[in-house]
Amino acid sequence: MAEARVGVIGGSGFYQMDGLTDADELHVDTPYGEPSSAIVLGTLEGERIAFLSRHGPGHRILPQELPDRANIYAMKTLGVETIVGVSAVGSLREEIKPLHLLVPDQIIDRTRGRRPSTFFGEGLVAHISFADPFCPELRPALIASAREAGATAHSGGTYVAVEGPAFSTRAESNLYRTWGADVIGMTALPEAKLAREAEICYAILACATDYDCWHDDEADVTADLIVANLQKNVAVSQEAVRLFLRRLPSERQCGCRSALANALVTPLDLVPPATLARLEPLIAKYVTAAGKAR
Repeated sequence: MAEARVGVIGGSGFYQMDGLTDADELHVDTPYGEPSSAIVLGTLEGERIAFLSRHGPGHRILPQELPDRANIYAMKTLGVETIVGVSAVGSLREEIKPLHLLVPDQIIDRTRGRRPSTFFGEGLVAHISFADPFCPELRPALIASAREAGATAHSGGTYVAVEGPAFSTRAESNLYRTWGADVIGMTALPEAKLAREAEICYAILACATDYDCWHDDEADVTADLIVANLQKNVAVSQEAVRLFLRRLPSERQCGCRSALANALVTPLDLVPPATLARLEPLIAKYVTAAGKAR
């Protein structure tokens, strides 16, 4: 199967990756069903990348309907080691203005547990470390690239992930501000958790489109406002991704690449064969190591 080292997942308004050469659409089947859309494989800045439209053609998939496991599993089977997720967010801070970008370093989970957030189970238990949910190697490169692309880009901040699809109440928006959250969105989870389980480096380029509903002097958020402002940011976001490829390390040194090393609890010789087969793209090196150890 064709491979790519870098994956890009585009959110609301970011439905394609311009500038790709030698581009082909690939339909990937996974144990978790089909991904959100066909994956477009192409070359940009000399790097093979895999682009996926998170909400599918025509933006048809709600945040809680996203086949996140299929999306990340498909990326893993294509050899992807690094994913940049581009997402629309609401700003919870005066200084993060609409059309600004932000690369968060923390996340608060306010989803309701209805979204499958792990590949594990069915006989194999794993508990990943998630203290720092975004790759520390990717974040500085992504911030520098966004700024070089001409954006006002904020380094660090907390993303609060909410269930949706409705936007926040005014009370909720103000509550999240008291928690220290900086932006609010609906799609970073479980995407970030699954990427970590797949030992894929992951970072978000968050595009602020509005002030949610806490700001007394600004209009309340609407879907039309989000799409209109994100479309204004598409060109700079695409340029930031292109420049990011130039800063991509030739080899990964971060802990993301071995996130499962101390996370697998169940002895692999006790795991049902069907579960081992399903998780083979994620755990193959650990199965091999266990076999050698015996």
